[in-house]
Amino acid sequence: LSHFISHYIIKIVRVRNDLFLKFICLFKGDIFKEAPFVVNVLKRTIHLLSACLCIQLADIYGNVFCVHLGRHKTVFVSGWKMVKEAIVTQAETFVDRPYSPMVTRIYSGNSAGLFFSNGKVWRRQRRFAMATIRTFALANSSMEQNICSESLHLQEAMEKEEGQPFDPVPLLNNAVANIICMIVFRRRFDYNDQHFQNMLKKLTDVAYLEGSIWALLYDAFPALMKHLPGPHNDIFTSSRSLEAFIRTEIERHKLDLDPSNPRDYIDCFLLEEKHNRSNDVGFEEENLALCCLDLFLAGSETTSKTLQWGLIYLIKSPNIQEKVQAEIDGVIGQVRQPTMVDKANLPYTDAVIHEIQRMGNIVPLNGLRMAAKDSKLGSYIIPKGTTVMPNLTSVLFDKNEWENPHTFYPEHFLDTEGKFVKREAFLPFSAGKRACLGEGLARMELFLFFVSLLQKFHFSTVEGVELSTEGITGATRTPCPFKVFAKPR
Repeated sequence: LSHFISHYIIKIVRVRNDLFLKFICLFKGDIFKEAPFVVNVLKRTIHLLSACLCIQLADIYGNVFCVHLGRHKTVFVSGWKMVKEAIVTQAETFVDRPYSPMVTRIYSGNSAGLFFSNGKVWRRQRRFAMATIRTFALANSSMEQNICSESLHLQEAMEKEEGQPFDPVPLLNNAVANIICMIVFRRRFDYNDQHFQNMLKKLTDVAYLEGSIWALLYDAFPALMKHLPGPHNDIFTSSRSLEAFIRTEIERHKLDLDPSNPRDYIDCFLLEEKHNRSNDVGFEEENLALCCLDLFLAGSETTSKTLQWGLIYLIKSPNIQEKVQAEIDGVIGQVRQPTMVDKANLPYTDAVIHEIQRMGNIVPLNGLRMAAKDSKLGSYIIPKGTTVMPNLTSVLFDKNEWENPHTFYPEHFLDTEGKFVKREAFLPFSAGKRACLGEGLARMELFLFFVSLLQKFHFSTVEGVELSTEGITGATRTPCPFKVFAKPR
């Protein structure tokens, strides 16, 4: 029945598309001009709209163009210079998030989490989250030690595969999620813990479904879709399940909360809630659960996927894998665990990690923004309330910024002397006021997990199998299923 109804809805939408053409539109000066390009809104949605297709459209219509989806207009911004103009130079104008029926059903009012909150609630919650992450992750060496300890659990799990091909994704998900668990819950979970595994599955489901066709259908026809069965309902059931898991942890924290010795994010939030009785900046228990959910979605899914892409690119480039291992052996050896102090002495390894992030392109289209007032991007007028989508793919692959944009080329981040160099157009964490608030932690995790794995294992895949670099795009870009051999060195 669900399949039949869903198929029927899709046919209705297709008929509607035939009757009402969707145009690519341009805002220029005071003139609103429609370009003769039809968009199929079923396959070219805000998240499903291929970032590469957006780049092609930008080549035709310029780096600022607008997709008219029914009554809604979304302006796509492409290229390093124009994206920087939107999210850095005019950060205050394009800092807010637009709401949609799906978002409103999960997040609302002061309980909008970290990602979808706006105004003073967002500013206060973001400052609080960043300060808490600094306290428990970056201000001392304890989090570095936690990551190194977790890497030992990860290595042990890989060793248990005993040279057989295995799917590395669950193990990487376990390790990375446990780091967020340490910050939020002040505890890690065993890889065999069924409740933990269920949480990770729900996180993966939400990350995929939020960028799927079902999310589009719900936002297009909310009054109808909320009464129908189908995969779109899994977004809400998975979100509620994750919130329930988090609330169990919140209740556990209440039992032994010590105001003089907060242990983690939940403790700090509960104490702040007591000091902010007005609840006008989001310090309420419902919002605590949603903020924790956002920390897990942003902090575990993206880092794990980056490590997954790292294995793929190093397996496809064995000479680069060997060069990384030679550098690690020369600086650290194969016994001592890596530390962040080693990073400065591993420029090639650092460059490879950055190139994995660039080519992996985990968040192709960034998060939606909304114009707070009538404004301009270049020579284009953006009316107040217009939805704006910065295309990070167009920055990471901008042919004006990268020598070999479509090639895995670590030398993008090295000078002629082999020293690491920063690149301004390197934006996997976005930039400006909405840049990833856990960037420092993510960089630490990527370096320590990556170096630990390459220090201990040589990675390859099944003979005759060519690993794909195409990926599956939901809210994030995920590698196609693959298996690896992890041979101890």
